[in-house]
This record gives sequence, C-alpha cells and structure tokens, in this order.
Amino acid sequence: MSERVLEAYNLTKRVVVLTGGTGRLGRHYSEILSEAGANVVLFDLDAEECQTFAQELSGRYRTEPMGEAVDITQKAEVFAAVESVIERYGKIDILINNAAAQQLTVLDDELYEFENFPLEVWQSNLDVNLTGAFLCCQAVGKQMVRQGGGVILNIGSVYGVVACDQRIYGNSKINSSIAYATTKSGLINFTRYLASYWQGKNIRVNCLSPGGVFNNQPEEFLNNYIHKTMLKRMAEPEDLSNALLYLVSDASKWVTGTNMMVDGGWTAW
Repeated sequence: MSERVLEAYNLTKRVVVLTGGTGRLGRHYSEILSEAGANVVLFDLDAEECQTFAQELSGRYRTEPMGEAVDITQKAEVFAAVESVIERYGKIDILINNAAAQQLTVLDDELYEFENFPLEVWQSNLDVNLTGAFLCCQAVGKQMVRQGGGVILNIGSVYGVVACDQRIYGNSKINSSIAYATTKSGLINFTRYLASYWQGKNIRVNCLSPGGVFNNQPEEFLNNYIHKTMLKRMAEPEDLSNALLYLVSDASKWVTGTNMMVDGGWTAW
C-alpha cells in the first residue's frame, strides 16, 4: 500500500473523545482508532471499566489512551471531563458521539405498544442520544474553535432515515423503539446544523448511520432482515469501524455535513 494511502488514514497522536467507549460497538471503534495511532479517550459511566479497557488498548497498540467516567447528560460532568482531557493532551482532534440509551422495548415478555410507551424510556433516549451529544459538542466545540479545527462524528441509524419496518420482527420479541427513531433522526439534522454553523472554522461534522449489526438474533428476524438488504446480510462491527475511520481521518477531509449510510443497501431501494 502506498505511503499516500497510509497517511490519509493515519491518526498518530490525534486525540479522540469517544462516548459510549466501552460498549459493544464502542470497543470496536476504539480498536480501529488505536490501530490507526490515535490516543482514545473513553467516556462512559463505569470508571473501572473505562480505565481497564484503556490499559488494554495501551498494551496492544502502544498508544496513550485515557478512561474517564462521565454521565454525558450532566453538563458539569461533561465540561469537567473535557477540561481533564485538555489538561492531559493539550487538544482534542476528534469527537465521536456514539453513546446511546438502552433500547427498552420489552417489559414482562410483552412488547411496548406506542400507545403505552413509558415516558421515562422516551426521556432517557432524549437525554442520552440528543442532549448528551449537544453537551459534548458544546464543550469540545469550544476547544476546536480555539485550536483552529477538528472533526465531529455523530452515530445515527438507518431508523433515523426511514421508518422502522414492523414486518421484520414477527414474534421475535425484539423491536426498535419510537424514542430511538426520533432521536437518531434528530441527530442527523443536528449534524447538518453544526457543519453549517462552524463553516469556515475548519471543523468538519458528519453522521454515520448504520444498519443492523449481527448479534445472534433469532432466525426469524435475521431472515426477514437480510431480505431487506441488497447484500443479504447484517453488518459486522468491522463494516462500521472501517467507515468510521474514513469519516474521522484525512481521507474524508473534504466531507462535511453529510450522513453516510452503511446499511447493506437497505435504504437504496
């Protein structure tokens, strides 16, 4: 591979704040970012888990990661954590808003119907998926303006672009919630707004909207789902990680204000 190609994806010494950093996909994102040379700062709720995973990344990739316990719905915690990152590294190059509230769609083995959808579940999704991203962008955005640039990537969803297809779920006892769809949709235009707001300041803001990721789902659901995709499978975590690396690296240095679909063709027909 040529030096030019390698350099386009090289994140050596760049500081990446990743919310939801110890979650299933957050761990995959942390791995590829670290492999590209970045110092990944893990924002998540469990301090011990953050610090343990940061140590693992440091041992594998010889980078300088950091684990920070943060409730991203709390302004004071977000701003204090960002200040800690700046004190240690002197900069923040990349922010990835990956944290998402748990999708609670089943109670006592019964799916929530919209008419009875719990207000507290709705509110928790608003708090984490939208308010959390808002607060992180405020805190990190101030630093990016001061330092003359940066990259922000929000993690959306196919269900922020098209309706949740109720037909694929059958009797699988899984579903995707109204709160998830609403907040992911909001995150996409949140992305466009910030890309426009910071135009001319060398701050790129994009969104990555994945389709469903394979996680040993019931066979009925899996068969229904892959029938909807052109590539006839669900995503593997690497499919999303590779797209994420593109969007935060210099390989995409002329890309901003966009929502990249990584959905196996789900929304193309």
